[in-house]
Amino acid sequence: MSKHHHHAAPQDSYELPAATWEKGRNILLGVVVLGWVAALAGYSIDHKQFFPSYLVAFFFGTGIAIGAALFTMIQHLTGAAWSVPLRRLMENIMMSMPVLALLFLPVAFGLHELYEWSHPGIMETDALLKKKEAYLNPTAFYIRAAIYFLIWSFWAWRLSSWSRAQDQSKDLNLTFKSERISAPGMLLFFLSASLASVDWVMSLQPHWYSTIFGVYCLAGGMWAFFAILTFTLLRFRANGILANSVTVEHYHDMGKWMFALTVFWAYVAFSQYMLIWYANLPEETIFFKVRRTGSWETVSGVLLLGHFAATFLVLLARASKRSLNVLRFVTVWILCMHYVDVYWLVMPNFAKAGVAPHWMDAACFVAVMSTLALGFWWRLKSAPIVAVGDPRLQKGLEFQNV
Repeated sequence: MSKHHHHAAPQDSYELPAATWEKGRNILLGVVVLGWVAALAGYSIDHKQFFPSYLVAFFFGTGIAIGAALFTMIQHLTGAAWSVPLRRLMENIMMSMPVLALLFLPVAFGLHELYEWSHPGIMETDALLKKKEAYLNPTAFYIRAAIYFLIWSFWAWRLSSWSRAQDQSKDLNLTFKSERISAPGMLLFFLSASLASVDWVMSLQPHWYSTIFGVYCLAGGMWAFFAILTFTLLRFRANGILANSVTVEHYHDMGKWMFALTVFWAYVAFSQYMLIWYANLPEETIFFKVRRTGSWETVSGVLLLGHFAATFLVLLARASKRSLNVLRFVTVWILCMHYVDVYWLVMPNFAKAGVAPHWMDAACFVAVMSTLALGFWWRLKSAPIVAVGDPRLQKGLEFQNV
């Protein structure tokens, strides 16, 4: 429940200071170069290790961008006012889609290294995979990936461009257009992102299947998106950017969302595990069998305690969600736990005996995430960092929790 107080927040500048932007750009450019030099060096040394490490980083970044797009569309569909001061940053994260299409290329080139179903002749020797051949084949894999990125990039561009156009025109009709396109967009994103998680991660173990896997991945991606958004806004606040426009009230709501998604992720994860455990079918239990082998069992425990229990207990109290210091810690914790989750989904398919960390994991992560961060930072210069043309902005600035 919320109410709105009719007093104006002290005015922030909605343009990023030139010196701040240039400093951030230069730092990110340096990190991008170092990350890609290290990643490409890793590829030349051991390409078998490179592709799984890269897939973890790529899927981590993709989940966050999907989460940003879904939440942006939820805000349009509900007509929410509280999130308007934050929405431009969501849109800039969402606009990572075209960059992710380019970052997908190493996954496409590494098809035969990553996916056993792509090997020539394997369908003829495996009766179960033969039944999945119409779906699991390289041509269909590439076509589906192209369709996913076309859908994601179009919706992201359409919503973002209308929002930026409204900065100048203040045209209320653009708000209605965004609402109308968000309804089919939600459906298309949910379906396409679920299929993408099947293609890119679930098919690493092609004999296994779970009908809830796509929802599991979407829940984790949205959870990490809120952590990234909150962390970015806290860093802005520390540098005097949007310090008056994004208040403790907004952080409280972001804390609520992180708490809700912690519970939702745990609910989906438990539902998946319980149904597989109860049915006890070999073609389903193979996923958890390898993740209860050797040191992978420890990682499974870390997810139970770290991803769910610790985050749940910290964010349960109202005071925690209103403490910027607590949220600063929680956002970093969530991002670390989400990385462990994606790592746990991908890597047991390549290191069945136990966890085998590699420096290439870090190199690929830095390369992918710094590239996405640079794209995000670059877009901050081309438009105000708040959706100044949205008619609900003033309500959003005055928002208070009750």
